Amino acid sequence: MGKIRNFLIAGAALALVIAAFIGLAAPVPAQDYPTRPIRVLIAFPPGGPTDFVGRLLADKMSILLGQRVYIENKPGANGTVGADNIAKSDPDGYSLFLTTAGAVTISPHVMANIPYDSLRDFAPIAEVVTNTTVLVVSPKMAIKIAKELVTLAKQKPGAITFGSTGIGSTTHLAQVLLADAAGVRFLHVPYRGAAPMLTDLLGGQVQVVAADLTVLMAQIEAGTVVPIGAAADQRNQTIPEVPTLAEQGYPNTDASNWYALLAPAKTPPTLIKKLNDAANSALADPDVRGKIVKSGAVPVGGTPDSLGVFMRAEYDKWGRVVREHGIKETP
Repeated sequence: MGKIRNFLIAGAALALVIAAFIGLAAPVPAQDYPTRPIRVLIAFPPGGPTDFVGRLLADKMSILLGQRVYIENKPGANGTVGADNIAKSDPDGYSLFLTTAGAVTISPHVMANIPYDSLRDFAPIAEVVTNTTVLVVSPKMAIKIAKELVTLAKQKPGAITFGSTGIGSTTHLAQVLLADAAGVRFLHVPYRGAAPMLTDLLGGQVQVVAADLTVLMAQIEAGTVVPIGAAADQRNQTIPEVPTLAEQGYPNTDASNWYALLAPAKTPPTLIKKLNDAANSALADPDVRGKIVKSGAVPVGGTPDSLGVFMRAEYDKWGRVVREHGIKETP
């Protein structure tokens, strides 16, 4: 019995040593993080508005966190390639996703066989900016407000060509919401991006388009396009003279785009808190904030919980719109 007793005591002591060693070896996220560079994936090519905001945010967060925060551009399939990459990344705080509304709240309803669950596979960090969706026409149209466009659409049902940046984009859904609210039909012309869409607008191949204000700012300032309404719940202070569609008599037409910072699900709350603090501090910086506002976007910030609630509401809203109108990605 004595030998057995000594063996059990020795085994217990060894177990305590191993447990202590594991405890010492385990990371202490709040204290040690980050210890290496942090990747922020953007699912669009370099040079676009998402990339612009992302690099501003990353540069400031690098200073605040004491480690390099860098951008990785991984475009493809309306942002879903990048979303899937992050959804499958380690939840260690070193792989983040700066997403637009489309990849996480619209594409799951429009595209078949999305390989991730937007509400299960990501941990919200902070909403970064809101991007007002604006309707514009060529000056040759001699239209100044959305009501004049609606009048023309009623005279020519289904004949007014309305360009968007793709099926299921916020710019497409802005058109759908306006058509519903005004009781008219447009001829939808989807493009693979804003550049060819604007080229065709200026060339007269399409009559009206919708796009993020950040994409349209240069053309609006140059007078080559005329903004006729904002598909948003309030006016954008960069172009305060442009009324919302709701102000013009067309309610429930908010199709604002937005960017949010996400992490893979199961990222420790202590890391999410540290990243949220850094993101909010970066967005509050006068230089960062000023550059974002000048581009036409609106800095937001906030808590992970508030972003989670907002994303759920947006997911449900766009799911209803997509189902009601039978919007599906074409092969």
